[in-house]
Amino acid sequence: MSIPNIITLGRILLVPIIVWAIASNQMEIAFAIFVIAGVSDAVDGFLAKRFNMASELGALLDPLADKALLVSIFISLGLWGAVPLWLVILVVSRDIMIVGAVIVSWLFDKPIPMKPLMVSKLNTGAQVAFAALVLAALGFGFDSSPYEAILMAIVAVLTLLSVAFYVVEWVRHMSTIEQS
Repeated sequence: MSIPNIITLGRILLVPIIVWAIASNQMEIAFAIFVIAGVSDAVDGFLAKRFNMASELGALLDPLADKALLVSIFISLGLWGAVPLWLVILVVSRDIMIVGAVIVSWLFDKPIPMKPLMVSKLNTGAQVAFAALVLAALGFGFDSSPYEAILMAIVAVLTLLSVAFYVVEWVRHMSTIEQS
């Protein structure tokens, strides 16, 4: 168990605390923990690359931690009424589709390589920025509506593009299965 993996596990453990903070209307706490989670993501990635601590476990845990964090925050903020439900459904559906595609690939004994596409990295960055802005606006009481609308549109477009690229990649990968 390497230091980056321990940091990633810590990030996963922060998820229920952030959900509790949002559900309890403790948005300053939710924002602060979200920032800590974001910094920990950067730190574990830096350590893994810089000190050659990358591992197979880390390659699976890191995206799992990101998905758990973002999906939980989007659902919580959607239920709270701070994020439109259509966006929550879009973001969550994308992640369910990706996880489902990975599981189907495994079931057909054709595991797909776990490599994030550039559009997916941009999408994650936009989702993080949007969630941080919403949490900050709620926690510190400022109007972020014009910026929220812009980021929301960017998240929606990048999420749709990401789904499209992953579906194409997955279909291409799975089409090599022999017909029986």
